[in-house]
Amino acid sequence: MRLYLTDRWTDHLCSLPESGMGYQVVDVVLRNGEAVKDIVVFNGHEVEWPEEKPPIKPDEIVDIRMSGHCD
Repeated sequence: MRLYLTDRWTDHLCSLPESGMGYQVVDVVLRNGEAVKDIVVFNGHEVEWPEEKPPIKPDEIVDIRMSGHCD
């Protein structure tokens, strides 16, 4: 499933390094405290959300970090 981030998160991702050309591998922290790890984001705004996870809305995201930094 594709999820499109708001400008807030796109701006945040622009301040983080790329994992490869045009993409980042990040951990997404949700409002409920769950950290979904190793999520691919293309061009700072297009998230490849895992099909096995329930769909979310961008306002449920409280943090996005480079992969490997969530506790």
